[in-house]
Amino acid sequence: MHKNHFDYIICGGGASGLLLTYRICNDHHFIGKTILLIEKEPKNTNDRTWCFWESGEGDLEGMVHKNWNQAYFRADDFEMDFSLAPFQYKMIRSIDFYESMKKQLAKFDQLTQIQEKVSRIDEKVVTTDIQSYHGNQIFSSIYDPKSLNNQKKYPVLLQHFVGQVVETQKPCFDPDKIEFMNFNVPQKGNTRFMYVLPLSSNKALLEYTLFSKNLLEKKEYTDAIAAFLRELPTGGYEVVEEEEGKIPMTCYRFDLKNSSKLLHIGTAGGWTKPSTGYTFQRINEKTKELVEFLKKEQPLTQFGKRGRFWFYDLLFIDVLAKDNANGAGLFRRMFQKNSSEVIFKFLDEKSTLRQDFQIMRSFNVVQFVSALWKRLF
Repeated sequence: MHKNHFDYIICGGGASGLLLTYRICNDHHFIGKTILLIEKEPKNTNDRTWCFWESGEGDLEGMVHKNWNQAYFRADDFEMDFSLAPFQYKMIRSIDFYESMKKQLAKFDQLTQIQEKVSRIDEKVVTTDIQSYHGNQIFSSIYDPKSLNNQKKYPVLLQHFVGQVVETQKPCFDPDKIEFMNFNVPQKGNTRFMYVLPLSSNKALLEYTLFSKNLLEKKEYTDAIAAFLRELPTGGYEVVEEEEGKIPMTCYRFDLKNSSKLLHIGTAGGWTKPSTGYTFQRINEKTKELVEFLKKEQPLTQFGKRGRFWFYDLLFIDVLAKDNANGAGLFRRMFQKNSSEVIFKFLDEKSTLRQDFQIMRSFNVVQFVSALWKRLF
């Protein structure tokens, strides 16, 4: 076999690429298979924070930086202080994830890792800025928004944010409680909220987050965080870390770009939850499913069929895109009329049909019927 030929080529060393690589290498079924992981960056900085909810201890528990049992929701005149049970809300810092993955992957002789930039992916060939590699199957987490933005069938919103880790002079945070969504910030015609993850009584990650079509100037995000902090008894504060991100919220059919030998994964594969922007835990679960699927030796186009939750998200994004100023109202209705357990099961796509119906009844029926009518006709 040619030295540049591999059984599996994985393009992109972010969360989906690293987890898929690890799970293939760590499964005895794939002993003897050769794997190539291509990533252009050294991945040696804390470039993002991943959060998710989970019941009990998960298989990535050793990477969890902080977890919480209590949460808070606020929108207009409605406030909800609630227990997350049976779930915990968990945070993983990317640098901890990268370092843990590097240690684990160093154990596998069947794995080759290279730091090169992918310039082209064909059916069975990956070309980088250095050379070409041939693979029996290729998995790409490299997100290209061009095809997404050049279509009109599916609305495209972004979950975009700037986050700052701040240390305050005085204790002003409850280290056991997150602010899951605080919509009591000026909405300015969009869906905007503050998201607060306390790390201690005087240290927290604050993210000013929007679900909308267009990005802001960076100063508008940081000014909003500063305005929020002015309402707290901080005694003064220092920004010690900063991150920013933009995540597509859309039901666009990323899967139509797959072929029998090429599969897009992570955000590039449509693994982001369209209605919320949450991605990490879905990646964690889908990489497990994908490894089991690979054992069946079926065409990659057969992986990951759409279900009823894709359709729910489709209608939700249609409504949110049309009436973006009313996003706070949509989420307020959901939290007002449902238990947190049902909400998080629904967002996790693990709710029953009865619970789905319960959630749907929370919303303005006219808006969703109108969206459904347009989709059908």
